[in-house]
Amino acid sequence: MSTPRGAVQDDDPTIGELIAARPHLAMHAMDGLVMDGVPLAAIADALGTPVWVYSADAMGARYQALAGALSGLDARIHYAVKANDHLAVLRVFTSLGAGADVVSGGELRRALEAGSPPDRIVFSGVGKTVAELDLALGTGVGQINVESGEELDILAARAAAMGRVAEVGLRINPDIEAGTHEKISTGRARDKFGIPYREAGLLYARAASLPAIRPVGLAVHIGSQIKTIAPYRAAYARLATLARALRASGHKVETIDCGGGLGIGYRNEPTAEPEALAGAIRATLGGLNVRLVVEPGRWLVGPAGVLLASVVLEKTSGRTRFIVLDAAMNDLVRPAIYDAWHGIVPLAAADAVAVVGPADIVGPVCESGDTLARGRMLPRLAPDARVAILDAGAYGAAMSSTYNARPLAAVAMVRDGRWAMIRPRQPIEALWAEERIPDWLG
Repeated sequence: MSTPRGAVQDDDPTIGELIAARPHLAMHAMDGLVMDGVPLAAIADALGTPVWVYSADAMGARYQALAGALSGLDARIHYAVKANDHLAVLRVFTSLGAGADVVSGGELRRALEAGSPPDRIVFSGVGKTVAELDLALGTGVGQINVESGEELDILAARAAAMGRVAEVGLRINPDIEAGTHEKISTGRARDKFGIPYREAGLLYARAASLPAIRPVGLAVHIGSQIKTIAPYRAAYARLATLARALRASGHKVETIDCGGGLGIGYRNEPTAEPEALAGAIRATLGGLNVRLVVEPGRWLVGPAGVLLASVVLEKTSGRTRFIVLDAAMNDLVRPAIYDAWHGIVPLAAADAVAVVGPADIVGPVCESGDTLARGRMLPRLAPDARVAILDAGAYGAAMSSTYNARPLAAVAMVRDGRWAMIRPRQPIEALWAEERIPDWLG
């Protein structure tokens, strides 16, 4: 829920608490806010603002934590490319042994470009085009998750025409409330995703009868930013029941795709840990003797990224103090569309310990919705002072736009005290480089 203008949420974490809860961040007296030993001000000096900065070390540590929690299960981690599709980010996870979960032909091409083996790619998504299905079949992806009987028929025809046999998982809609935001819930009966639970048995049987289709298992994904384990347990229990019924009818069920959606604590709030998710998987699916797949995105990359911005000015309107940044909703749209909460901390050590007061943090885009935060306790910030918007590694740059003719921000990655630019700031001329004016306009 959004915070009314000028209101302060008493349970918001302080600047110090936000930094302390993120092991890859620290505040140094001289260097200010640092990420994995790299002063973030140095990156802002070199690349300007706004600029995204990602910690490869944080991504790796979170991947290893999840892998450790799943130890003892026949489980593979497939990174959800939609969360952050930069090639360098994909390479981090590919080098760790992760597969990829993709939902478009473009994401499939990106995963391949980053070195992901085709047989470690799962192609999900409710509206795959014929061209995308042909690409998946031609590439030889490990599994295509089918979301409807109509899609199954199209895939069967394309596979037969290409002389291929498609390995298919049926994505089931278990009609489970995930307890997350309305716009990122995907496992309820009214959502567009998946095959209704009651229809799944008949469709699995039909898939098994098609010569160009080999059904290998079931898939589920109930939403994103899920903070408790109960919805997972309920969804996985329904899949386990279905898998046993399918086997009793003579069908093979070799894989269960458990989806992703594990939430993170943007406000330092308690969230479910990987060990709890692994426990739910063991309790519900552990006895089925199937190969398991988990598809985390946000949990792996969200805390590993920040968006650095500079203060344009402070202004007061009535009783409301505004801090206007050079970053905006075109850079980070989550607060505008999801009422999402992101921690905001100053880069300078002196600012981080100064007296604070309530302020709304906004961008320069010509929309009232261009509000990044309301009622935050922050110090007075002079023009050109810098802040870091935290936990911006997921669904940040990937959802950016050039609205108001604002070029895409630069991107940097840090690792073990080093940093590198991994995408330059988009030149302003690139915004219209591919546009054409018809001759008949004169």
